[in-house]
Amino acid sequence: MGFRVFVAAIVAAVLVVPSFAQTPTTNVSDPGAPLSGYPRKALGLPTAAELKTATYVRDVVYGHRDGMALTYDVFKPRKPNGALVVNMVSAGWNSTWGPPEDRQARYQWLIDKGFTVVALYHSSAPRFQIPDAVKDVRLGLRHIKLHAKDYGADPARIGVWGASAGGHLSLVAGTMADDGDPAAVNPLERSNNRVKAIVAYFPPTDLDVLLGSRPKAGVIDFDDSLRKTISPIHFVDAKDSPALIISGGSDKGVPVSQSETMKAALDKAGVANELKIFPEAGHDFYVQGDPTRTDAIATEAMNMMVAWFEKQLKK
Repeated sequence: MGFRVFVAAIVAAVLVVPSFAQTPTTNVSDPGAPLSGYPRKALGLPTAAELKTATYVRDVVYGHRDGMALTYDVFKPRKPNGALVVNMVSAGWNSTWGPPEDRQARYQWLIDKGFTVVALYHSSAPRFQIPDAVKDVRLGLRHIKLHAKDYGADPARIGVWGASAGGHLSLVAGTMADDGDPAAVNPLERSNNRVKAIVAYFPPTDLDVLLGSRPKAGVIDFDDSLRKTISPIHFVDAKDSPALIISGGSDKGVPVSQSETMKAALDKAGVANELKIFPEAGHDFYVQGDPTRTDAIATEAMNMMVAWFEKQLKK
């Protein structure tokens, strides 16, 4: 586990969020601890045997922002079960691309169960801010649903999953989904982006509360009036997808209260949900001075995530 330096220094002062490095990185205060809410074995390169369990559809362009392509990569299992899980690749709302060959180990739990996996990337700071990331992933889900059959998956059996900023974007995808705008200029915007299940690790859910009066820089350099428009807590209703939220009770970056208030809102709306809290874990499920326990929590969370999608995305 570790706390990575963000591109914008102020973001590090705002949130302690995991970075999705392409290769494992050790924490200077606790070498050997895992990063980003993943078990350690998921942070290395896949084995030769694991590489044979999936094929890739690379660099699928789902849109553009300021002339730059927005992309995702698809991991197709050799034995597909027909369901698809979208991973929001986001750390501090920065989305860092990595070759599929380097990322596959992170998705192996899902691939081994037959899930098609999509690594979805969004525009990032310093040029873009959180509202841009929200627009991007909502657009990306429309593209993925339209093309799910091309990847051997059922568009009615799609789930979303992410950690920290990625958890926020997963809840955005689940609570802010719609049926599309028939009058939209972009044909893609006319299609729906609804998903069937959500898993969010230690997610920000109310940006007004989380960001408070922090100075504006990097990904949070946008008007305060937009915070509510990108906070999942304000969009919960009975149509939302079943959600599993997993958090650390000792998280100082994204306090567990962000998860608890989200659960309360889901309960009030009658949306199926579960909240799992590991009391001793901080952000990234990090347990100070105990890499073995950190790894055990990350592994348990990964198994819970897979089981949730098996339950919610079954035929």
